[in-house]
Amino acid sequence: MTKEQFIEELTKLSINLTDLQLAQLDQLYDLLIEWNSHINLTTIVLKDEVYLKHFYDSLTLIKAFDFNRYKNQTIKLCDIGTGAGFPGLVLKIVFPNLQITLVDSLQKRINYLNVVIDSLELSGIVAEHNRGEDFAKNNREKFDIVTVRAMASLRIISEICLPIVKVGGYFIPMKANISSELEEVEASKTISKLSGEIEELISFNLPFENSIRNLVKIKKVKIGLKQYPRSIDKIKKIAL
Repeated sequence: MTKEQFIEELTKLSINLTDLQLAQLDQLYDLLIEWNSHINLTTIVLKDEVYLKHFYDSLTLIKAFDFNRYKNQTIKLCDIGTGAGFPGLVLKIVFPNLQITLVDSLQKRINYLNVVIDSLELSGIVAEHNRGEDFAKNNREKFDIVTVRAMASLRIISEICLPIVKVGGYFIPMKANISSELEEVEASKTISKLSGEIEELISFNLPFENSIRNLVKIKKVKIGLKQYPRSIDKIKKIAL
């Protein structure tokens, strides 16, 4: 995806970028590649692929939540297991009214994220070094939107993320695939126990390469459990 194609595809999502935002995305790409030579941030390094698989893909979250409708409001968003800052950094550049917390378990990635935040002169965004499950225990029902680009099962990431969503807010995991009907059934039971309700499963293909993407729109419908499901304390290997 060239930059011109990126701009054109975003207009189909009702996103129109300013010259400043385009320059910030270019700067983000340069920093990503510079730091990637020192720490493991991404295996995707070609500019056209970064613009498609990281930048454009991050912004497809608008398919589940229309950020354009809330440009004059403060929306608190948490990006759990953010890694190289996707989708959080891109969302902050394009929708500057968002108050974003980036959470990652590796200090080296947090150092990188802080350099990006300073270099791009972004405000209203912080990077916190923490495991997702530990962060969640101390931030219950704090965010309007929580998202994660996940490799873990929908059930597990729901156990980590749903408790930190405000009542009336949304947990929107971004998954390349949902592995089976069984995963959906098991996740639905957990989501219900955590006072969530699946409103919509949005499936689509990335332009040009046609790889599958899924957004699961989960609404927090009431105050959640006073305690986490017992299984959350058994999560040891997921670096969210």
